[in-house]
Amino acid sequence: MEKDYPEATNGFDAAFTDAVNLGNQLADRDKEADLWDIADGLLAGAIQYWLYSRQPCNDPRCLDCMPVSTAEGRMGELQRLIRQLSEESEYYHSPNDTNVGRA
Repeated sequence: MEKDYPEATNGFDAAFTDAVNLGNQLADRDKEADLWDIADGLLAGAIQYWLYSRQPCNDPRCLDCMPVSTAEGRMGELQRLIRQLSEESEYYHSPNDTNVGRA
């Protein structure tokens, strides 16, 4: 199903919004579904797509592909991106984290 997004919305924002909406739809569809299972499935699919999209081109000297020219390079870039996106998330810290001070 194709969606219309405002012109200001980029591919990142559209994909982010659709992934969150899909998770909510799956959880709403099956009230007994395990939210962790839904989230893990969404993450697994996102990782597969990300790895697919980061395949280096055929030029071993390509500067654009250099950071992802090996499996280890792709994994390092993926881990860097996961850390960045996680730390930017409004859900990164939770009031129930065990390292949160209690008064």
